[in-house]
Amino acid sequence: MMEYAIGIDLGGTSIKYALVNQAGDLLLEGRLPSLAHVSAEKVIEQLTKAATLLKDEAIKQKLKVRGIGLGTPGIVDESNRIVLGGAENIVGWENIDVASPLEEQMSLPVKVGNDAGMMGWGEMKFGSGKGYTHVVFLTVGTGIGGSVFIDGKPFNGYANRGMELGHVPLIANGERCACGAVGCLEHYASTSALVRRFSALAQERRQSFDAEINGELIVRLYQENLPTAVECMNEHFYYLGRGIAGFVNIFSPQRIVIGGGIAEAGTFYMENIRKVVREHVIADCALNTEIVVASLGNRAGLVGAASLFL
Repeated sequence: MMEYAIGIDLGGTSIKYALVNQAGDLLLEGRLPSLAHVSAEKVIEQLTKAATLLKDEAIKQKLKVRGIGLGTPGIVDESNRIVLGGAENIVGWENIDVASPLEEQMSLPVKVGNDAGMMGWGEMKFGSGKGYTHVVFLTVGTGIGGSVFIDGKPFNGYANRGMELGHVPLIANGERCACGAVGCLEHYASTSALVRRFSALAQERRQSFDAEINGELIVRLYQENLPTAVECMNEHFYYLGRGIAGFVNIFSPQRIVIGGGIAEAGTFYMENIRKVVREHVIADCALNTEIVVASLGNRAGLVGAASLFL
């Protein structure tokens, strides 16, 4: 009999949710506003609402639900119960036991993991990491998150406190990052960094646009050869490529899988990243490494979280 789990992916603006089966198929997919700007209590209310919608529907359809898997921003403690902190985009999301209230309300077991870790799991089980044992997963968006799989198992550091791949120091005397340190990969190579840099240059050059400045617009202008966009994208490729070259030298994985909206911009994106990485890796470390785009898109987090029970 096919078994299901509830997968929930918590973000700064919305909560994505779905019922997921053992084959990684999604049923009853939906999203709710996360209300992350209001309070932690409100966020937990919204999570409960999402889980209730799915549980009720599963009961109606007589589906067996094994549990609820949740991916959340921040560092999640070893017992996978408490979000310790590090989620700048959710108000009051520190030392929060998110699992217990959900379990009490839903009468289902709950497991919690870091959102980038859950996306990595999704890609390992059903996406671009499937069939490989040594994989580094990176997601490039507002920030940069990631996860590392060694011998098919996630490596999270002692007591689950590590793998903040976005906070590898890239520029020794650089600008301050949101985490408090200086020169982090995330501060230079995220989509937010690209938008920040482009906006500053455009203003300096008195260029204005009839659309909101975001990753999508910059990619379009890059493809139209607007010099400011070309300059900023090349800088983005350089910073991200340097960071990835470091991960190749350290982990020598079979695959580096890159997710996030911008990674799906087109083949030119991965080609430029690969080119920079080739120029900066130790060739022997990179011998078995392929750099590929993630294949599950924004479903990866849901699928990964649910797969904690499947």
